[in-house]
Amino acid sequence: MLNQQTMAQLQALGLQGMLRALNRQLDDPSIQKLNFDERFALLLDAETGDREGRKIERLLKSAKMRQANACLEDVDYRATRGIDPAQVASLGDCAWITRRQNLVLTGLTGTGKSWLACAFGKQACRSGHSVYFTTATQLYENLIAAQADGTLSKLRRQLVKTQLLIIDDFGIGGVDVHLGPILLDIIDQQSMQGSLLITSQFPQEKWYDLFNDPTVADAILDRIVHRAHFMELKGESMRKVRAKKS
Repeated sequence: MLNQQTMAQLQALGLQGMLRALNRQLDDPSIQKLNFDERFALLLDAETGDREGRKIERLLKSAKMRQANACLEDVDYRATRGIDPAQVASLGDCAWITRRQNLVLTGLTGTGKSWLACAFGKQACRSGHSVYFTTATQLYENLIAAQADGTLSKLRRQLVKTQLLIIDDFGIGGVDVHLGPILLDIIDQQSMQGSLLITSQFPQEKWYDLFNDPTVADAILDRIVHRAHFMELKGESMRKVRAKKS
């Protein structure tokens, strides 16, 4: 076994993956037959994998996604849902986030928009992108509270520093005339340094009517729509489908 000093040094350096891998090597006679370079390469691979895994865990935790178990591998592609497997596969490489493009998921309530948004959010975390999930209602409540206590600038920085901002249920209750300019500022900054994923029960052509200020509406929609991929989910409510199976 490793001596205590060596173990302590590896721990002090934060090389937990390498430490565990080295212990496994010492317990496996077949690996000990490998030369130094081969064994050392395995240790480096183990440390790299361990660090990547811990990074993904941190990203998933900070994303605060509503449906943490959602993942693209589990997408239900039954024909009635209208989900194109090729489009999901294409978007699954997350290159659209790197290119600072957006993704808009529309469809009636219960068709699985929030679940799919979380699945794309998890995929983004797996690809090393920072993600933050919020419902539109919660976002508006947080903006109002931040206005009241003087922390709006801090909240705005927190929102726009993420590489993928997910806004779920956009359009519910409309957009308050006083919040429109703030939302515009957030989306404007986000469009310059990150991407948006928006879900909505309303088709894109109805979004303009959600705003009380047409100027703000034009500016926000211009920043979202013209750089977006669109997916429309169809079929009956997935909640009803699951209820029938239970």
